[in-house]
Amino acid sequence: MGILEGKRILVTGVLTDASIGFHVARVAQEQGAEVVLTAYPRPTLTQRTAKRLPSGPDAPPPVVELDVTNAEQLGGLAETLRGHGFDSLDGIMHAIAFAPQEALGGNFLETSWEDVATAMHASVYSLKSLTMACLPLMKDGGSVVGLDFDATKAWPVYDWMGVAKAGLESCARYLAKYLGPQGIRVNLVAAGPLATMAAKSIPGFAGLTEMWPEVAPLGWDIQNSEPTARACAALLSDWFPATTGEILHVDGGLHAIGAASAETAE
Repeated sequence: MGILEGKRILVTGVLTDASIGFHVARVAQEQGAEVVLTAYPRPTLTQRTAKRLPSGPDAPPPVVELDVTNAEQLGGLAETLRGHGFDSLDGIMHAIAFAPQEALGGNFLETSWEDVATAMHASVYSLKSLTMACLPLMKDGGSVVGLDFDATKAWPVYDWMGVAKAGLESCARYLAKYLGPQGIRVNLVAAGPLATMAAKSIPGFAGLTEMWPEVAPLGWDIQNSEPTARACAALLSDWFPATTGEILHVDGGLHAIGAASAETAE
């Protein structure tokens, strides 16, 4: 029996089979969970990708179109999920982040508020808005897990997305505070850089991916999302019943050894 046996999990951020959300959904199914996916901006792509999950092309999980910045779609999410047979949820996987190109790649000092606001809405506020949209289906408590990238440092080229991740960390702590009495845990997984479509779209991000495997004490494989997906699945399970407001680092240990080592590697 898997650690998610009988659980119902909503997973966001699945575009291709390189998406971290895809691997979380895969591990969740392998561990016994029933999964529903959200899709934006290309539902047909997510539907094709869903057929590659362990449930197979004949029984892919349902895919619900959802723009987490759209209040109307969020307002109808619980009812939409009920329409797909999900009258309850045990977990939410928040694997969503977006920033305009103008907010990345060394443009920090020139980025407009409009672009910063877009990044904050999609990458920070969406954790709260998605959780609240699903709250009517989590009457028995549950687990919310989000994807983070170490926000204690100013990383090259990450710019306003780094600021957004710092906001995400704070948002998760406040959600943990306010939702704890309802039995809902909120935690983040701070993963090292992985070869996703989102990462490839950040100008200059290759510098991080080249440095990380050399500096991380355990090494790091940017092509391998398995460690991150397993950590997310563990936090979505009942194996951390008294853990909330936590940031679990899955980065080969780089966060623990200081910026000087990273600078030396560069």
